[in-house]
Amino acid sequence: MADALALSRLLQLASPMLPVGAYCYSQGLEWAIDSGEVNNVATAQAWIGDSLQIYHARFELPVLYQLYQAWQMGDLLQVQHWDAFYQAGRDTAEGWAETRQMGYSLRRLLNELKEMPAALVAQLNTLDAPAFPTMYAAVAQHWQIAHEQMLHGYAWGWLENQASAAMKAVPLGQVAGQTILLALGEQLPPVIQAAMQLPEDEMSNFNPLLSIAGCQHETQYSRLFRS
Repeated sequence: MADALALSRLLQLASPMLPVGAYCYSQGLEWAIDSGEVNNVATAQAWIGDSLQIYHARFELPVLYQLYQAWQMGDLLQVQHWDAFYQAGRDTAEGWAETRQMGYSLRRLLNELKEMPAALVAQLNTLDAPAFPTMYAAVAQHWQIAHEQMLHGYAWGWLENQASAAMKAVPLGQVAGQTILLALGEQLPPVIQAAMQLPEDEMSNFNPLLSIAGCQHETQYSRLFRS
């Protein structure tokens, strides 16, 4: 029963209904589409897949795993350390603002949910403008979602949002979107295993094209997305 409840909670966290505004962001994908770098299902899949393998596997997911462990140990100093580490790795103004806005929205939701224990909410409220993964890890740990499942849900939510952005902006049809999800969904289990085993000194946000896309999007003339 506990595992089934944790699964329900994970689906809730990964759902597009989570009111954090994830649908507002393309994380540079919109610029890649505008520039012609992404123009069909194959190039959209390649762009999203590269971001998964180069950036998420080596930075975002490993940091999320560390944040989960810090919350699990009740070590607020480590939470703050990894939150600062993650925010320093958001190397564009839009990317940095995105994670802080989503973190703010999730914390506000947790403050309003009567189910959350007052002690945890008080801890969350001591953090200064926390990133989205920091809040995500906190609630996942509280809901007793296993770390591997948490990482899978987080990665799936990001992947679904990227596919949705490509469908809107290329544009692509629903079959193309599902094709991307089928292909890249197969990569999630090994990516997550690698993220949990990655040493701290090998974590890296180095993905120059993704950084360039984020910077270029900030001055893009016509935009659907906030990043």
